[in-house]
Amino acid sequence: MYNILICDDDRDIVEALKIYLSGEDYRLFAAYNGQEALEVVRQHEIHCILMDVMMPKMDGITATAALRRESNVPIILLTAKSESSDKVLGLNIGADDYVTKPFDPVEVQARVRSQLRRYTLLGARAGSEESGVYTVGNVSLNEETKRVTVDGETVTLTPLEYNILHLLIRSPGRIYSSAQIYEAVWNEDSLGAETSVAVHIRHLRQKIEINPSDPRYLKVVWGLGYKMEDGEK
Repeated sequence: MYNILICDDDRDIVEALKIYLSGEDYRLFAAYNGQEALEVVRQHEIHCILMDVMMPKMDGITATAALRRESNVPIILLTAKSESSDKVLGLNIGADDYVTKPFDPVEVQARVRSQLRRYTLLGARAGSEESGVYTVGNVSLNEETKRVTVDGETVTLTPLEYNILHLLIRSPGRIYSSAQIYEAVWNEDSLGAETSVAVHIRHLRQKIEINPSDPRYLKVVWGLGYKMEDGEK
């Protein structure tokens, strides 16, 4: 059973989301501001969070940033259509996805299931089968332990960041377009993929590159996409 936290200051929305997710094998928790969400995560093993952006006491962006300092739990932002800048900011600081109000119950269910699949693949709940170790320069990814290191030091990645790195590091030098990365990692149609992929690539660079603005490993090939290579400096 997975533990899902729903955080929104509108109690009617919390109750509606509970109804949407009630048919699954989930244990549902509720919080009504970001501070309460942090307390729930510290008290329980939470596997996915639905987080509203606009809330009193502590908003969803601030709560997401705080959570990323201590947890890699998948976070899906709940946003209004007018909050497009908050979506980008949320992705920049570590949110994994977002859904826009008013909600489509089927979309909410699909996005939660998708995040849980990625979280499970990272070994957060279950062990993984033995597989290989991939290395490009000083960046190394171990499929068995789901551990990423840079210069021998462990780097903490979100599920999306890990899956992007996993895709690229397995084929050094191969160029993947934004659409190919999005379809492989998000398992969805690539419409609107460029912005989401660019945000996560930028965040990944900040974790594996000495100088993210002049990357050695994770390169952009203008007009084509991204690749991993050891561009020695």
